[in-house]
Amino acid sequence: MDQFKNVHWLLRHRRADLTDDERRLLNRLFVHSPQIKDAHDACEALTVIDESPLSTGQGKRQIRRWMRQVSNLGIRCSDRFLGTLRIHFPEKTNDLVNCQTSGFVEGLKNQLKVLKRRCYGITNLAHLYQRVCLDLNGYARFGVEPI
Repeated sequence: MDQFKNVHWLLRHRRADLTDDERRLLNRLFVHSPQIKDAHDACEALTVIDESPLSTGQGKRQIRRWMRQVSNLGIRCSDRFLGTLRIHFPEKTNDLVNCQTSGFVEGLKNQLKVLKRRCYGITNLAHLYQRVCLDLNGYARFGVEPI
């Protein structure tokens, strides 16, 4: 099974983005495990829905159809994802259909976390606030690239 070493990285990419050799390797894997093929196909189908310009109603209908198809396939690895999607359907479908992501918030949280580590020991809140302002937008004001 050494031939499938690190093949999990290929599963994270769309088939269209893979080289011919990588596609051949994936196809060999799919021959050995049809369930992995089904799971990968389901992921690609959800990506197509996510990237399609759909209205909210169309998107929700397509996602419900996708959920039924995945359930009917019996892919056990998707059970937790489908359960979460059922519980938080309105929020998750708004993310998928309206392209709302938490990317900005996650990036800001990461910047603040790094800043908090760098500023360990600053007890004056005014100085900490100045440091946050400088790190978030001060460099642009001075025409300097952040480190």
